[in-house]
Amino acid sequence: MEETLASQKMSKIDLINSLEKISSEIPHRILKLEGFIQKENEKEQLEILIFRGFSSSTTHPIEIDSEKKVIALTYTITNFKLYKAPLRESEKNFIRENQNSVFFLNQKNWI
Repeated sequence: MEETLASQKMSKIDLINSLEKISSEIPHRILKLEGFIQKENEKEQLEILIFRGFSSSTTHPIEIDSEKKVIALTYTITNFKLYKAPLRESEKNFIRENQNSVFFLNQKNWI
């Protein structure tokens, strides 16, 4: 999947930190970021969950110090999925997804 122009521009700001701030104001939503980390000539899958203002990665170690970037490695986010919290197997929690990194920077798109 090709990196979008918007995601290239996002490299100038800390996308994950910005999404964490929005998430802290909307505690009933979970945002899943999907993408990859480029290591030499290979791409490793990257998955990050953002909930109540905090990030957690299911694929890589992350930084918990708020003064540092969450992922110190070079990464590209290719897809964003929004879910209603709490996640339950018996319910359909999926709300929407978008591949544009700017889409979920608008708090209205979390509702």
